Amino acid sequence: MVFDFERTQRIAILGGGPGGYEAALAGAQLGADVTLVEHTGVGGSAVLTDVVPSKTLIATADAAQAIADAGELGVQFYAKGDHDKPLKPEVAINLLAINKRLLALAGQQSEDMRTQLLEAGVKIISGHGRLEGDEAIVVSTGPAGTDFDRIEADTIIVSVGASPRELPSAKPDGKRILTWKHLYDLPAVPEHLIVVGSGVTGAEFASAYMNLGSKVTLVSSRDQVLPGEDQDAAKVLEKVFTRGGMELLAKSRAESVENTGDGVRVTLSDGRVVEGSHCLMAVGAIPNTADIGLEEAGVQVTPSGNIRINKVGRTSVPNVYAVGDCTTMMPLASVASMLGRTAVFHAMGDVAIPFDTHKIAANIFTSPEIATVGWTQPAVEEGTVSAEVHKLPLSSNARAKMMGVKDGFVKLYAREGSGTIVGGVIVAPRASELIYPISIAVERRLTVDQVARVFAAYPSLAGSITDAARALHHVDRRS
Repeated sequence: MVFDFERTQRIAILGGGPGGYEAALAGAQLGADVTLVEHTGVGGSAVLTDVVPSKTLIATADAAQAIADAGELGVQFYAKGDHDKPLKPEVAINLLAINKRLLALAGQQSEDMRTQLLEAGVKIISGHGRLEGDEAIVVSTGPAGTDFDRIEADTIIVSVGASPRELPSAKPDGKRILTWKHLYDLPAVPEHLIVVGSGVTGAEFASAYMNLGSKVTLVSSRDQVLPGEDQDAAKVLEKVFTRGGMELLAKSRAESVENTGDGVRVTLSDGRVVEGSHCLMAVGAIPNTADIGLEEAGVQVTPSGNIRINKVGRTSVPNVYAVGDCTTMMPLASVASMLGRTAVFHAMGDVAIPFDTHKIAANIFTSPEIATVGWTQPAVEEGTVSAEVHKLPLSSNARAKMMGVKDGFVKLYAREGSGTIVGGVIVAPRASELIYPISIAVERRLTVDQVARVFAAYPSLAGSITDAARALHHVDRRS
């Protein structure tokens, strides 16, 4: 591909998820001629069937749990019956109304994103696309592979996302055996939901449906919930799950799942059988990279189908970039968005800062939430990074006591000698909001003393961050 810099640079984007959307906006803002190809709707599955609807469901579950726990704060709900006798009402969950709201919200978010792209000057084509070498995307806009459009481009960005992984012995049917895409068609809260898989998706939905009133059994092939995540955080979550009545089956692998007509039967590899009303298969995702012309264009993929990229999203073909869950990068919407912008900046010669995976903030939307950024405890224990760790339980925080929060902590990692903050973990309500100041500290290489000198409102959960930083004052030997 030879660039003609006298002509407006043409960017073609295959897939309109968070990465494709941000890439399109960034390209339009830099003056490129941008065309976005998307077959489900702007925002992709992240907005329409995954992140937005799932987190909306979780927010509803949190509200239900807040009502259930309000009695501990002295808030009691009563209705008056005959002779003004107080009656304690039950909290009812109308899943049909919940699903209607969350799908409408997802649709509105998609439409808002589409409007923003159009206003920025991005051309949007609805259809299924595939690469034609490294010079164009061919789009089928009609039924049965008809009505083709050819979009010539100087730069191609692939952002096709991923779909739920399916097991042959547990084939989802959308009725009793489900993936996360099927949950929003349920007419009522499952009586007994068996969740197979204790990663982020499994843990989030197990937490949500437990708080919506389902009996939940969580089947984990590993020895803890959230394998690979912070062990202290996982232990807190397991305690919350057990206290809420969830059954945790650790070191248990699902061999098969059968729809029995009025329920499901899950057979484990050790011969045990678990029966419930529904089963959610949360066993990972498969990148949507098959049959889109990657191999023919010379784009390298892993055996699992993920596109190999470097730290600016560039593939093995110089003018082809890839972002989002279809790549080898961490599968987070925020990562896809940032990498979408980075790829466009690099392609157009703007300032592009290569990705540093140790600065990525992530959040797990369980109750309580778990947020992380930077280096991890295993990295510290293995000597990969020389740092001191301090963990401060939320039970000592005044605001947490006022809110009735019993579970959670703030944990900071500070490099020995310099006191530079290199990582952190927060387990708390709205941890997704609280992690931001630690993310800034990691990104800007702030020391514990610099963070400790920043005022936090009193009382506040954020105050535990400054308290933890103060506790590590001795690590910063420059102060």
